[in-house]
Amino acid sequence: MKFKTWFKDIWETRYKLVIAFILVLASSSAIYYAGSYVTELNNTTRLTDIILDNYGPINLSFIFVWYSLFIAFAFYIYYLVFEPKNLYYALLMVSILYIIRSLFIILTHLQNPFDMIEAHWPPFANIIVYSNDLFFSGHTSFPFMAFLITKNKLIRYFMLFSSIIIGFSALMMHQHYSIDVFAAFFITYGIYKIGDKMINFFENRNKK
Repeated sequence: MKFKTWFKDIWETRYKLVIAFILVLASSSAIYYAGSYVTELNNTTRLTDIILDNYGPINLSFIFVWYSLFIAFAFYIYYLVFEPKNLYYALLMVSILYIIRSLFIILTHLQNPFDMIEAHWPPFANIIVYSNDLFFSGHTSFPFMAFLITKNKLIRYFMLFSSIIIGFSALMMHQHYSIDVFAAFFITYGIYKIGDKMINFFENRNKK
């Protein structure tokens, strides 16, 4: 993509990008406060789990930590470089996902499985890492949302594959309960349908 074309796409969507970045800040704040809230709680609950009780824990930190970070980085770089006209849409959808996830976290007080393998995150990522922020799995829902909103076939199925692999690593490391991972696919799909309709509604309204 030529720089002139790229810049034109960014400039034409500048107001939408401003709104998207505001929502990114809102969703980041929501996740921060939700994560801090459940981390400090003492009345969280541990569950029995048919998968966790029979498999693992297995240390898959490379996938759970570094592959997850790579997926997030690749997703935003893809939209910034190759689909700048749709960057605002990607930011809005992910922000809506995380705002709703923060509500689920506050409403559902679960404690990390006792035999969970600790994941060691790089310093720059520690600000988004919390304890007991389990339902529903953000590691699974982010790449699945990327799969749902991306039109490019190669990127789409790479993200679908990634959501399954990362979800599997979360289970094998006992970082999440089965319900956190499996529910993430269904809840994320629902959020996608709601978020897409909301964005289309406001865009169509502004065109009138």
